[in-house]
Amino acid sequence: MNLKPEKIDDLGPEKRKAVMERSMEDISSIYEDVRKIVEDVKKRGDAVSLEHYRKHKDSITQSDLEVTKEETDEAYKQVNPKVVDALKTAARNITRFHKAQIEREMWSIEVREGILAGRITRPMDIVGCYIPGGTAAYPSSILMTVLPAKVAGVGQIVAVTPPSKGMVANPATLVSADIAGCDRIFKVGGPWGVAGLAFGTETMPRVDKIVGPGNKYVTAAKMLVYGQVDIDSPAGPSEALILSDETGDPELIAVDFLSQVEHDPDSAAVLVTISEKIAEDVCDIINREFDTLPRKEIFESSLSKHSYVLTARDMEQAIEFTNEYAAEHLQIMTQDPFITLNKIRHAGSIFLGPYAPVPVGDYASGTNHVLPTGQCARMFSGLSVDDFIKKPTFQYLSRKGLEDLKDVVVTLAEEEGLPIHARAIKARFK
Repeated sequence: MNLKPEKIDDLGPEKRKAVMERSMEDISSIYEDVRKIVEDVKKRGDAVSLEHYRKHKDSITQSDLEVTKEETDEAYKQVNPKVVDALKTAARNITRFHKAQIEREMWSIEVREGILAGRITRPMDIVGCYIPGGTAAYPSSILMTVLPAKVAGVGQIVAVTPPSKGMVANPATLVSADIAGCDRIFKVGGPWGVAGLAFGTETMPRVDKIVGPGNKYVTAAKMLVYGQVDIDSPAGPSEALILSDETGDPELIAVDFLSQVEHDPDSAAVLVTISEKIAEDVCDIINREFDTLPRKEIFESSLSKHSYVLTARDMEQAIEFTNEYAAEHLQIMTQDPFITLNKIRHAGSIFLGPYAPVPVGDYASGTNHVLPTGQCARMFSGLSVDDFIKKPTFQYLSRKGLEDLKDVVVTLAEEEGLPIHARAIKARFK
């Protein structure tokens, strides 16, 4: 590997654009194929999934689509008890953090005499969580999606996950779902799972919202059903930016950099530092260790396509670049990370200091790892309790309150050509 530092000042417009866009997923090439699957599930329900999963089991029936209690019980026997204990510890931390997000159930103010207005908080009735599966297992994603919904008070929580051969769900996923308190799990993945949740089938309930990470086919399906249901933010390959001053530790920065590009070939890692020495040292460490890394083809792809070590003139330029990048994960490794934090406007999840590497948030510190990617942190937040509640407003007016506001409402209604709106006000004062 031949990773080299570059100066932010030397990035031309095209190179800077490439850094910022990193691996933003282009779903245009698959959009039409996914749309056909989604429409087919809408029309024919479970039959479409049964046809698709005959590749895993010839005699598949509707009963094969939902995980049974016996399957979950068997999963506990297959998962290392140490993993079960780790999931329980992570679940406790995630639950505690998300409980702190709960707002008061109702508030109101007197806008003026006789006019009381306020807002109430209500959880959704039923939500769906997408859990990646198949060859890879992400039991932590179950905790990150199900537990916030549980804390929010959602009535029913349903999960979908792709099965492997024989229509078997990953045991660690089933154990994690049980620990999190998931109500039902369906062994249906990809666009089939997303469409099943959005429209409902003979076996799958229709949900109000679909959350959770997935590949570009899942992302395309979620975007297609948006409006039919709500979704969380569109997510692409994982990404992280490390912001460092001259106090950063090159060894720690290098291993954190590598841990990020371990995800998949399209992952992105960026170091922005004001220290040329740290930049050079980090590149030297990564280049030296490259040949000893496992799954080298993944590292080679992500390091060469979307990863950069950049030096800034000063912290002002470094922070400006960091805010423009709007990373999914942001590590701040400066002398006083809390002072730096005050200047950060855009990031999905922020990790402060040398003892807060990104993996701790991926699994067990309590914060959520379902986060916006591809600069979407400019307008989206990570998954939270807020994603599973609605906030209706209410108002109560006394006769005097309405009388004092009567002329304003009548004037505006008539200006907008809505005479019956005006009449609804006038009728109360005949």
